[in-house]
Amino acid sequence: MTTLHDTTARGFASDNYSGVHPEILEAIAAANHGHQIAYGEDAYTIRLQEVFRRHFGESAEAFPVFNGTGANVVGLQSMLPRWGAVIAASTAHINVDEGGAPERVAGIKILNVPTRDGKLTPELVDREAWGWGDEHRAQPLVVSITQSTELGTLYTPDEIRALADHAHAHGMRLHLDGARISNAAAALDVPLRAFTTDAGVDVLSFGGTKNGALGGEAVVVLNPDAAEGLLFLRKLNMQLASKMRFISAQLVALLEGDLYLRNARHANAMAQRLRAGVEAGIADGSITGVGFSQPTQANGVFATLPDGIADALRESFRFYDWGPAGGGSTERDGDPSSAGGEDAARNEVRWMCSFDTSEDDVDAFVAELARLT
Repeated sequence: MTTLHDTTARGFASDNYSGVHPEILEAIAAANHGHQIAYGEDAYTIRLQEVFRRHFGESAEAFPVFNGTGANVVGLQSMLPRWGAVIAASTAHINVDEGGAPERVAGIKILNVPTRDGKLTPELVDREAWGWGDEHRAQPLVVSITQSTELGTLYTPDEIRALADHAHAHGMRLHLDGARISNAAAALDVPLRAFTTDAGVDVLSFGGTKNGALGGEAVVVLNPDAAEGLLFLRKLNMQLASKMRFISAQLVALLEGDLYLRNARHANAMAQRLRAGVEAGIADGSITGVGFSQPTQANGVFATLPDGIADALRESFRFYDWGPAGGGSTERDGDPSSAGGEDAARNEVRWMCSFDTSEDDVDAFVAELARLT
């Protein structure tokens, strides 16, 4: 088949836009010989369990799935009875970016809490952590956080431990959406288990697609008492791969060595380079009217632009508007519950870097921004 797209086109819209890392393609090719038992009884899925236990502890059990929405839906469903509810930040992917799948497919009520930076705290959790035993209220039984968050911010291991302790003290469980979990580990420079297993997380979604995989995620149970029925729920929710070896091989390739860190460190470094380049332009006056709406802690840069600049810049580099138009949060300063029409005019955008973003990509983007402003 001939190539149908412009292979020179680059963008900063999403780390999902990137291709597949060559080592992942090699792993898929290596798995593509002969016959293997279907539905997870293959050698690669067995190896995957060993690899996940190495990173997350001996109690960890991984259930490969097709995508992040499926991982979140299946994982949360396994943690809740039919009357259960999930407390999450208003910006959480499960709340704003999964097409209602947690509600429509899993039958889960989401109790969302506005935040300034995409992060929950025990105090913010308490805004919705009430009403246990009240038959008129969906029961708050799980707290879900994202690491790194949808606003590019990070929880420290201590912050996650505080949330886990708070949730457990109220009889709730802690779920972690790890679509960009590798970027968090790289930025914090700690092992994956430091802010998951060791911090009290019960179940997590492990993301591979945004970090160089072709398409592979997993529900990872860290506390066996926190989830049940995953063997059946994965099939029920159409997330059971018949040729599972090809999903598992991708995750093995990421995690058996240090590829997950190499990819994530590079993406994070490109985001830092992008921010530094814009900051330098602001300092020397070559870039005007541009600001930042969040700290750059992983592989995303959140910025505000003057009127008209975003569309002009998108003629050369694709990226997304954020805030009300882009599905992201509008809460930044002051009381997070007071966000309104004023924030809608912030012209906020998101610039994402990936494992294959190059220094030349970043420098060309910053130069074009300087030309336009």
